[in-house]
Amino acid sequence: MDRGTVIEFLGQVPLLQRLPSSSLRRIAEVVQVKQYEPGEYVVREGEPGLGLYFIWEGQAEVSGSDASEKGNRSELQLKQYDYFGYGTGGSTHQANVVALSKLICLVLPDGYNNLLQPKSIWNAEGIPEDFSLVEHILHLEPIDVDIFRGFSLPDAPSFGQVFGGQLIGQALAAASKTVDCLKLAHSLHVNFIVAGDLHSPIIYQVHRARDGKSFATRRVDARQHGIVMFTLLCSFQKEEAGFEHQEVLMPNVPGPEMLLSMEELRERKITDPRLSMHYRNTVARRKFVPWPIEIRFCEVGDSANQSQPRMKYWFKARGNLSDDPALHRCVVAYASDIIFSGVSLNPHRRKGVKTASLSLDHSVWFHRPVRADDWLLYVIESPFAGGGRGFVTGQMFNRKGELVASLTQECLIRKPNPQNQNPKAKL
Repeated sequence: MDRGTVIEFLGQVPLLQRLPSSSLRRIAEVVQVKQYEPGEYVVREGEPGLGLYFIWEGQAEVSGSDASEKGNRSELQLKQYDYFGYGTGGSTHQANVVALSKLICLVLPDGYNNLLQPKSIWNAEGIPEDFSLVEHILHLEPIDVDIFRGFSLPDAPSFGQVFGGQLIGQALAAASKTVDCLKLAHSLHVNFIVAGDLHSPIIYQVHRARDGKSFATRRVDARQHGIVMFTLLCSFQKEEAGFEHQEVLMPNVPGPEMLLSMEELRERKITDPRLSMHYRNTVARRKFVPWPIEIRFCEVGDSANQSQPRMKYWFKARGNLSDDPALHRCVVAYASDIIFSGVSLNPHRRKGVKTASLSLDHSVWFHRPVRADDWLLYVIESPFAGGGRGFVTGQMFNRKGELVASLTQECLIRKPNPQNQNPKAKL
């Protein structure tokens, strides 16, 4: 059996959902193939454990003093993707396992048990303190098969409610952990239903809509307080060669090194003598929390441009990211909601007039492999607003001018309602 087929198989084993792709690839290299005939003992009670067994094909039965006490024979049947022997390194098996049919197992020897204890779902060996903030935000806690728990970190961006990009990125992370690492997300579509509570964990339930040879489809429901607050539908594809063309060109803009960072823009506002002292003091007093995504705007200080329904800026994750390709797509999904809907409000901003926008739905198509810790150009336009809704489109380019993602979003745009400053629902 080839390594790619083994990786695909391991991606369907529930125990391994919490592992980064690097661990799965390493396990695929070191597992041993064992075959058994019907009635043959796979392991015997009291014998030393040799490793962790994954059932590749066939069925087996557990028997022994512990198993017989359960009394429910259906619970003693083992089938494809089931495993046994986990945690037996240096100890003995607590029951017999007998092949009921021709049985093929993949065995991970005890010496590789460290592969089952990664530092995070994205990184097997790194030091958590060195992980970037956005990688911490996108770390999920597996709590059951296809169920994950996410959190809003105290030092993560918020707007009085859970940031929409966090929901998109975490839901995509949950979906990604339920497919084999050879398949990567190529499209996602989300609906924001209820505003999220910053102080409560978010439960992500993944539903396996389809698992095919080349494609897989997942639906994710995000819940808080027992209520579905957000849904994601995502499609994954195994890499393959095909026809290619790109008609759209990357706009001619200054490189990110030539542009000011958000921190430098803030410092300029505080020290610019042409601005009023009242304004400068207001900016200085305002709490500044650096985003986990670094942003450099291509047009700054041009009031004519700022009133147009379009915007261009470079962005990348702050710090280095782990190499898992799925993580980089999750980071792009997270960053894609920053400022996106607000562009539809640009033509309607007036001095003294407050406005508000809330994301209603959001779609992303990934066209090429992408690294989110390298600069990407985000080109945003809003071709229409009406009926209390704004519509925006986006394109992301890497530094070589290659189109790596296309995006759309519809949002609610209104003047704030003074009677209800903290709405629970989006509509």
